[in-house]
Order: sequence, then structure tokens, then C-alpha cells
Amino acid sequence: MALSDNVTEDALLGGQITLRQHAAGYRVAIDPVLLAASVPADESDTVLDVGTGVGAAMLCLAKRVAGAKITGVEVQRDLVHLAVENIAENGLTERIEAMVGDLQRPPPRLVPRSFDHVMANPPYFEAGRVRASGKDEKATANIEGAGGLGAWVDYCLSMVRPGGTISMIHRTDRLAELLGLLGDKAGDVMIFPLWPRNPFDLEGDGEDLAPVAAKRVIVQALAGSKGPLRMAAGLVLHKDNGDNTPAADAILRHGSALIL
Repeated sequence: MALSDNVTEDALLGGQITLRQHAAGYRVAIDPVLLAASVPADESDTVLDVGTGVGAAMLCLAKRVAGAKITGVEVQRDLVHLAVENIAENGLTERIEAMVGDLQRPPPRLVPRSFDHVMANPPYFEAGRVRASGKDEKATANIEGAGGLGAWVDYCLSMVRPGGTISMIHRTDRLAELLGLLGDKAGDVMIFPLWPRNPFDLEGDGEDLAPVAAKRVIVQALAGSKGPLRMAAGLVLHKDNGDNTPAADAILRHGSALIL
């Protein structure tokens, strides 16, 4: 299928995935790739991707886990059209589908508590806290709509089966809010920081390193569990020179799993 003038064709996982997306507006970064890598899906599992956009996370997960059935829900119809194109371009129409749906008015054919795993990369900003982009697509992707983060958590919880996993990537400064929304509805919560670079001096040379904060965090929980909260060491994304670390490169370029 030919590209329109406002669409670019890019690649994920070192060229293993072809990705069409709008030249202007929201552009896929590494967050959906890391999110997909964190989902502990098996070949016979079903996965729901909430806010799938152009399908980046679905495509990466499908590439890593052959046989998994993945469904994506996205409120923006133009992005769903691109997601459908991306699914076809990557030869994954038998295992992946994308559909239009709003958290407040989800597709009725999706059965609650029927998915083994649910993953989501919600908008990072609360309405009114940041200036909206001139592009509606980018604003919708970055700024929460009605119901805020609570609507995302509630919908994810409503769609995963008991004992299934919920995986979300978000800003670290909203971690407390996210944990509060999960409340007693999910347990065995794992907090997995994503460090921009190494916050520790592992060379032992005695030199102080500038402080570094983890701006992003993956939170994964088991629906209905009462297990304790845990904190992982996390993943260091970049070396001091800006290159990917070997661990990050294995995920971002080669499609390896991210074991939380």
C-alpha cells in the first residue's frame, strides 16, 4: 500500500518491524517497545493493548511471542487505520487486530476479564497541567481525557482475568497516584525504574557521578493478588556517551524480553 504524503515509514527492533506513522503529531519513542518487552506472555496467551496508537507495542510483542493473540484499542480513528496497515505490512493479521474504542465507551465485543495480560502506555500529563499541542493527535496521546489516569487503571483492571498481569509505563512522579489507583484490586506489584544512565559509580574510581533520576517506570501487577510490593533494580538505558547499554540494546534492537 502506497504511503500518503503525511505518513513516514520507520522501523523498530533494528528493522524487524515496519512502522507507519504520521510525520507530524505523535511519534513513537522507546516507551511502547520497553512496555511490550515487559509483558510476560506465552504463545497461547491473549493480550489487550489499551491506547495502542499505531500499534507499536502490539507489533513488538507479537514479534517476540509467536502465537500470542493481541488486540489493540485506540480512540483516534486515524491511528487505528495506520495500526491496521502496520499489522498487514508486518504479516500479523492472523494474530493482531486493532479497533476504535474509548475508555468511557469501550468496544462491546471485548469481554471483561477475558485477557491474560493487559498493557498500557497512558498519556503522561493531566489535563490543564501542560499546554496542549496544536496537533490534536499529539495532544490526545500526551494529555489525559475524561476520567484521567483512574479511567485507564479501571479499564485495564476490568479486562484482565483474575491472576493475569497489568503492565503500565508512566512518569515516575505519578507513581504514587498509580499505586493508589491499583489499591487492593491488584497485588504482587513490581516497580521497575528506567534509568537514563547509570546512577552509580561501578568503576570504583572514587569519582562522584552527577545525580540521575529515573523519569520513567514500568509498573506490573497481578489482578486480584494480595502479594507484597517490590522494587526492582531496573534498567539502565544509556552509557555515559549516550549509546545504548548492551541490556537496552538487546531489547530495543533485538526484541529481547525485559524480565521484571
